[in-house]
Amino acid sequence: MPTQNESGQPEAARKEPAQQEPAQHDSARNESAQQPPAELAELADRWRRAVADLDNLRKRYARELRRERAAERDRVAADWLTVLDDIERALAHAEADPRAIVAGIQAVRDHAVGLLTALGYPRQDQTGIPFDTAKHEAVAAVDKPDVPPGTVVDVLRPGYGDGERQLRPAAVTVSRRG
Repeated sequence: MPTQNESGQPEAARKEPAQQEPAQHDSARNESAQQPPAELAELADRWRRAVADLDNLRKRYARELRRERAAERDRVAADWLTVLDDIERALAHAEADPRAIVAGIQAVRDHAVGLLTALGYPRQDQTGIPFDTAKHEAVAAVDKPDVPPGTVVDVLRPGYGDGERQLRPAAVTVSRRG
């Protein structure tokens, strides 16, 4: 039979204050786990804002890139309009002296080459230089006893560009060992 205390209640039914404390601490911990601290909420808010700012930056960069590309395309097209004007003037004088027409066409070509050079694509049409796979495309090899092997002998189609910025390599004939 259980023992009774001074108030007449059984000992087992009486709750000790020491036994009540852990239960109260557990419920307090659960409540604090359910409600994030203010600092955590602030960090989450800052993270959401940073993600939104990054997304806005990406969208703005895409718009600016499209705008810059269009502006550059317009600038290059405007530069080439002068070449077209030169060609039309040459065609208007088609019945003139043939030497004048040839000189006019050479001037148009020089103007076009100058525009490509200004855009960073210089003309590559040199002969007598060593063959370079970065600048040249060998389309033929010929025996030339008076020319060192691996030398550009003839340029069949000029190349435009230099180094890593190349529109196309020059198509060349190269000397080979005799």
